[in-house]
Amino acid sequence: MRDLRVVGLEPDGQYVICADPKTGDKFRLPADDKLRAASRGDIARLGQIEIEMDSLLRPKEIQARIRAGATVEQVASDSGMALSRVEVFAHPVLLERSQAASMAQAGHPLRHDGPAVQTLAEVVALAFRARGHHLDEATWDAWRDEDNKWVAQLQWQAGRTTNKAHWQFLPDGHGGTITPLDDAASELVDPDFGRQLRGLAPVRALEVAPEESQQTFDEYYGVEADSELEADAVEDAPVVVTEPKHDAAPAPKKDKKGKPAMPSWEDVLLGVRSNGHN
Repeated sequence: MRDLRVVGLEPDGQYVICADPKTGDKFRLPADDKLRAASRGDIARLGQIEIEMDSLLRPKEIQARIRAGATVEQVASDSGMALSRVEVFAHPVLLERSQAASMAQAGHPLRHDGPAVQTLAEVVALAFRARGHHLDEATWDAWRDEDNKWVAQLQWQAGRTTNKAHWQFLPDGHGGTITPLDDAASELVDPDFGRQLRGLAPVRALEVAPEESQQTFDEYYGVEADSELEADAVEDAPVVVTEPKHDAAPAPKKDKKGKPAMPSWEDVLLGVRSNGHN
């Protein structure tokens, strides 16, 4: 290990210039808290600075954790870094996640007969309307899983319960496809879920109460009894048979001497009989 001696500071005061007394080679050290604590002999402060330096994440590590679904608050809490410092590197990744969530809403859910015609947002809107939920109050998010595939999440509140549904989103030139990853996601894109089957209820035979017999007008006023008496009187009356009367045929015409009149030639030609009948 070579010994160095302090030569001075750079004009901006950010570095301390050191030199090798044997060779004359120059070196510089950052004038940070660690160097200041070491120059003061503050071992406790120097150890704390070492811990803080080890816990700091590089920008790529911060973005990788944000892209995997972590929040800015989680990364800052786990790393011990300032929230503002994490936000600087997390901002472009958060925009990427927001764009992926919008693209997932335009994807088409996969079914047994292929991708649905409606988009995920349209299908979920119908499911929410049928259940009495409000899609405007739900939040969308997306991140990449361990296989570097996009996972879309929908979170909504139903009473005091926080619900979450997750789909796998595979982008393509036609909007992408959506595959459910849990039961909540499957129920939202299932066209038959919650739909009541339309069946026919058995028809019960109607029981008709026996109608009470009502008296007729004739029965109420005793006409029926009079009719029976009249019928008995008619049966006991003698039957009188009368012969039909026939009109007497007109007597044949006779002349003055009492002999039948001779028909004329016109009567003979016309077929008129001497007795006046045709």
